[in-house]
Amino acid sequence: MPVAEQHVSIWMRAENAERSGPGRRPGYSRRQIVESAVRIADAEGLDAATMRRIGQELGTGAMSLYRYVPRRDDLIDLMLDAVLGEVELPERPGGDWRADLALVAHQTRAAGLRHPWQATLARRPTLGPNLLRIYDFSLAALDGFGLHVDEMISLCGMVGDYVASAVRDEIGWLDQARHTGLDRAQWMAQYVGPYVRQVVESGRYPMFNRAIREGRIAHLPPDERFQYGLDRVLNGVAAALVPPAV
Repeated sequence: MPVAEQHVSIWMRAENAERSGPGRRPGYSRRQIVESAVRIADAEGLDAATMRRIGQELGTGAMSLYRYVPRRDDLIDLMLDAVLGEVELPERPGGDWRADLALVAHQTRAAGLRHPWQATLARRPTLGPNLLRIYDFSLAALDGFGLHVDEMISLCGMVGDYVASAVRDEIGWLDQARHTGLDRAQWMAQYVGPYVRQVVESGRYPMFNRAIREGRIAHLPPDERFQYGLDRVLNGVAAALVPPAV
């Protein structure tokens, strides 16, 4: 591939351009390839979603698929944006910024939990159509409060970072349960409990001791634990929307 083409975004490669070459009209679409890749990654992990494996599922050779998706990075970008396509939002915010951002958070969490492979990816923004749709919706929810766009971006990023962190944590515990057969509470009691008791008895960490004695959030069901944290993040957004006292 020429050096210049290595830097062409997949979103600039129109699908109809993929079909414009000489010879027989291609029998596949970018969407078919991405849907197959997501199915494989959901079932077997991201590393399994290779062009060879996708070709086997679609009944074709790997090389024939590169005319649709030239690079591995392109495939992952397309897969990530396909997952975000499951985030269901109205065409525009409803006017209650808190409800609008909470909707984005819950929808994004649900999509993330359905596709655990994506939680481990640390990547630059894909800037695909679904990401841009969610981005625009979130910023629009905070528009009209007199904020500079940089502050709006930071506040939306704060909510997004919380969701991403919470999803990674939740997927980690689900993965732990699959490997050990123990849920979060059972694993904590069996493996962590004895060590925690030793730390508490040492008296060296008084605030940690207080967290163990008084803390409740760790014992909440996942949905409630997520909502508890989200409420606090949204409270932080609300503080930024209040005009400073004169």
